[in-house]
Amino acid sequence: MLNTNITNFRKNLFNILEQTIKFNEPVNVSTKDGNAVIISEEDYNGLMETVYLSSMPGMKDKIVEGLNTPLEECLPEAEVRW
Repeated sequence: MLNTNITNFRKNLFNILEQTIKFNEPVNVSTKDGNAVIISEEDYNGLMETVYLSSMPGMKDKIVEGLNTPLEECLPEAEVRW
């Protein structure tokens, strides 16, 4: 995580945001009133999806079960119906 103060952030806003977007590196911006964290939209969307899935009862267990299922026991991709 990149750490910077608000003055440096203002001076280098474009470059810092480009780095955050390109490399998905969060930025911690410190101010006298507290700190803020800047993340890419891609990371934000991923976090929101994780929160959503975590809020569904039993979903975590289903995901873990799926991760532990051997590939040979899985349905071939061509047979999956959406």
